[in-house]
Amino acid sequence: MSRIGKRPIPLPAKVTVTLDGQRVKVKGPKGELERELPSGVSVQQQDHMLVVSRADDSRRNRQLHGLCRTLVANMVEGVTNAFERKLEIQGVGYRAQMSGSKLVLNVGYSHPVEIAPPPGITLSVEDASGKPVNQGTIVAVRGIDKELVGNVAAQIRFVRPPEPYKGKGIRYLGEVVRRKEGKTGGKKK
Repeated sequence: MSRIGKRPIPLPAKVTVTLDGQRVKVKGPKGELERELPSGVSVQQQDHMLVVSRADDSRRNRQLHGLCRTLVANMVEGVTNAFERKLEIQGVGYRAQMSGSKLVLNVGYSHPVEIAPPPGITLSVEDASGKPVNQGTIVAVRGIDKELVGNVAAQIRFVRPPEPYKGKGIRYLGEVVRRKEGKTGGKKK
């Protein structure tokens, strides 16, 4: 029994939803998102709420019920407020800078790594207080599609994941990296 799937999704005043069979289109002040839901799960609009229901209690439909409710709720949240994911760069000489809309990372390779954002995603380099700067160690990924924001942030982190000995690399802001102890300089027998 899906407890998440049963919860109705409240619609803010400026958000409009268009339901066309299994296709859900959500339009709000930040933009427009569209998604095709799997068969067996349906969405109905009741007053200023969206209700997600399943056709029957088969295992597959029970699995999809809560997932589809969360996906639709994220669409409503995205077109209302947008999503943001911040990454932090640690390491001597490691930094990020913007070159037009592209992000240029200098993270210990022989060459800078350029990352072009996909449509619907904006990248920016910020200082610790959140103000945009030309060069810095904090990268912000913003967009209305939560899945796309998370994927772009993961791709940026994959350029130089944090290593466990010194902690150098790109990590999510607030991520705790488990550290390992290095080799000891003991005598050989």
